[in-house]
Amino acid sequence: MRRTLLLALLLAAASGASAHVGHGSGGSGFPGGFLHPITGIDHLAAMVAVGLWGAQLRAPALWLLPVAFPMIMALGAFLGLLGMPLPAVEAGVALSGVVLGACVALALRPPLWLALGIVAVFGFLHGHAHGTAIPLEGSPLSFGAGFVAATGLLHLAGILIGLLLRWPRGALVVRGGGVAIALAGAWAFAAWLMDTI
Repeated sequence: MRRTLLLALLLAAASGASAHVGHGSGGSGFPGGFLHPITGIDHLAAMVAVGLWGAQLRAPALWLLPVAFPMIMALGAFLGLLGMPLPAVEAGVALSGVVLGACVALALRPPLWLALGIVAVFGFLHGHAHGTAIPLEGSPLSFGAGFVAATGLLHLAGILIGLLLRWPRGALVVRGGGVAIALAGAWAFAAWLMDTI
């Protein structure tokens, strides 16, 4: 339970309740892109959740989910950079934490194609949000490489936390982390709602 509380505190300490509050402070280029996913609670929570859920589902999902997310995210980022309109992206990004956190909390085991589909949809939304946030100055490719690298590290963090599943009480800790992620996503979604009212 202490680890679950620690994870919840870390998630709560991250800045930016809505998808892009506080983003952009890292500037352009690789550093700006790298900081973008880790300075927003919604991005951070969902990306850690992908690694945790993959760990729960085990191979091949353990590797397929964390690979599929950034691949589809890159496509979403490209279309966002081109200015392709997509309604309610911010809401979808916030809800990704709720849905992925719930998948971890409930230890859901859908067919692999469905798990990949869920991760792909949210990866696309996160990518689109990143793409629309790419600064005009500097290199968009460098910025994109930064946020893909950070995403991979956040997935890896989730997988490493998922190593707790090897111990009897580890499953409870991981599921508690899913609850914390779902709550963080709900907080981000509530912040998005408040911004739109």
